[in-house]
Amino acid sequence: MEMNAAKVLIDGPSELVFDYAIPESLGEVAVGCRVRIPLRNRNSTGTVLEVGPAPQTNFTLRPLHSLIDPEPLITPNLMKLGKWLSEYYGTPMEQVMRALLPESVRQDAHSEKTRKVVVLESMPDEEALEKLKKRAPKQHVILTLVKAAAGQISLADLGGGSVTASVKSLEKKGFVSLKSEAVRRDPDQDQEFMETSPLKLNAEQEVALTEILKEPKEGETKKPILLHGVTGSGKTEVYLQAVQHHVDQGKSALILVPEISLTPQTVQRFKSRFAALQDQVAVLHSHLSQGERFDEWHRIRKGEAKIVIGARSAIFAPLKNLGIIVVDEEHENTYKQETSPRYHGRDIAVLRAHLESCCIVLGSATPSLETYQNTLKGKYTLLNMTQRVDNQTMPIIRVMDMKIEAQKQKGRLAILSDKLRVSMEAKLKEGEQVILFLNRRGFARALQCPPCGHVCECQHCAIPLTYHRGDERLICHMCGYQTITPNKCPACGDKAIKLQGYGTEKVEEVIRKVFPQSRIARIDTDTMRRKNALRDTLAKFKAKKIDIIIGTQMIAKGLHFPNVTLVGILNADLGLHVPDFRAGERTFQLITQVAGRAGRGELEGEVVIQTFTPHSPSIQFARHHDYVGYAEQELQFRGQFGYPPFTHVAMLGTRSTHERRAEFTLQNLHKRLKANLPAQIEMGEPMPSPLTKAHGQYRYQLMLKSNSARGLSQYVARVLKQTPPPEDVIVVFDMDAMSFF
Repeated sequence: MEMNAAKVLIDGPSELVFDYAIPESLGEVAVGCRVRIPLRNRNSTGTVLEVGPAPQTNFTLRPLHSLIDPEPLITPNLMKLGKWLSEYYGTPMEQVMRALLPESVRQDAHSEKTRKVVVLESMPDEEALEKLKKRAPKQHVILTLVKAAAGQISLADLGGGSVTASVKSLEKKGFVSLKSEAVRRDPDQDQEFMETSPLKLNAEQEVALTEILKEPKEGETKKPILLHGVTGSGKTEVYLQAVQHHVDQGKSALILVPEISLTPQTVQRFKSRFAALQDQVAVLHSHLSQGERFDEWHRIRKGEAKIVIGARSAIFAPLKNLGIIVVDEEHENTYKQETSPRYHGRDIAVLRAHLESCCIVLGSATPSLETYQNTLKGKYTLLNMTQRVDNQTMPIIRVMDMKIEAQKQKGRLAILSDKLRVSMEAKLKEGEQVILFLNRRGFARALQCPPCGHVCECQHCAIPLTYHRGDERLICHMCGYQTITPNKCPACGDKAIKLQGYGTEKVEEVIRKVFPQSRIARIDTDTMRRKNALRDTLAKFKAKKIDIIIGTQMIAKGLHFPNVTLVGILNADLGLHVPDFRAGERTFQLITQVAGRAGRGELEGEVVIQTFTPHSPSIQFARHHDYVGYAEQELQFRGQFGYPPFTHVAMLGTRSTHERRAEFTLQNLHKRLKANLPAQIEMGEPMPSPLTKAHGQYRYQLMLKSNSARGLSQYVARVLKQTPPPEDVIVVFDMDAMSFF
């Protein structure tokens, strides 16, 4: 009888795949099963990639030791997704497995949390109970408490170790039993969710929902749907009702959000709508503890949770019978993973929907040009929602030229224009709320010496250190390096050294002086370190206990506060003048999204944009809420220069603590790539990255473009395999790159 064998991917940093014989005693071993295997002189763990006839060899295959889980943890469709991801992004399968199976699931160190419970088996008669009260009063109290608690109570509630002996005595008499019970670590256990009912849809929402729920014709597959709705048009209500429809049919749903900051409000909306099914809503994101992630992941795998909400990694949630995937704010860069495997959550979601034969909805007020181009080509279905719900009007947007404001304020640092300050006074007087947006944290962006020009820079990165007054430190926002603030110039010793620019911390100080009676909160990664700090701050803002919020992009999108009538964008130019062909698109999206936080209730909204480049197309198209006009112009530029969405762009980079080694390695790779470069691939020259040094490593990069992403990825992977780098050089290949720094 021919023995079957399993190809097993070994857990660990190396990409090891070994064949193992499957002993009959293990029964059926399927692809995706977790197994224990002998590896040299120790036991290890791994994941089964393939099962088939044992290969013909001159030696006997070692057998699998045991199954960790009798059922596969990775579904067949997820395994297909992982293999595609590995090939497309040129990533080793081991790293893909780390994405498919989170660390809390892979490692034996994490397991179910259990507690001991005392269960009532039978009550003694009155006479026996009276005797027990006299002879063993503690046992009598325990029986009384267990009975009062409906026949079951935790050992901890009875007193823990101090009553264990009494409980065991009762157990011997047959009155109680001591059992272990799994305890769910619920990330929202201290939250209460009030049930909400579906809202009445307007005409545009009805059309969108009907199209989303429409079944494809026999033999056809449903196209991905782009739901292009202006901010406040009620996209979330459409998502909720579409998810409700699929859950009612016994299917599951996956909702992806780009930022953890959006997760609390999204979870609140869904758990309130599905209050009767609250235990069926699971959450997956990086702020969960390992125990919470373990519990949520296994609830999803067992089918106990039918609705999953999470950030990009949630795309690998082991949902069965998937009915719909929603990718909210699909344009966001945060869907792109910046460490290996460097996948894009939106693109993987589209592929997973195809593999699962389910509906996928990509929602945004400012769709990415890649997605919008797919609708123009007919690959995706476009649904437009052009009106805000309840006849709300789009906010009035005013653009303030800060060059003029700087002249007015005679050289002083112009943080608030006169127009923004006057508007804030008026809104606060009426009891309305204000959001101020600045995508730079800290107090000042740099510390510079005017006499000699010296700027205090990070020792490990080629960027200035940011001054944080709260910590009285200079901090690198790239690697986290900190140092004390000098009182004189480190280069020339002059005491005239002074702060340049401003961040959210400085803005908070100014606003507290200008509006001393107002209640103010700052939302950035410095203030939101404590678990649930963001959720609590947003809850206070919603309850009108905060008048002004100052924040970074954590508050830029998706949040809904009806009493916010004014949004101030303090420096709209921050991301505009960087060496990245997407800089204009990102600025347009960010301004439009932040502006969309105003006027979402009954009151009219106003937005004030402060900028030094008021005539930029990104700012002017955003001012007029004209996405289509901006997209047409930008697509024309992209087409002329051969940039996405008309081609695929990849970045090949080298990093090393030795600058010359990083440079030489990339030059060598460039020469080898150029030797047999396919005609459809266009390649640039190796050069230093715009951010020449980060985390103590010098960085060099070159850009590659091609119409065939898979052809480009496979060619580069083949050359990289033939050209191993020196030990102290890291080579990074990023397919469909979103960052060029």
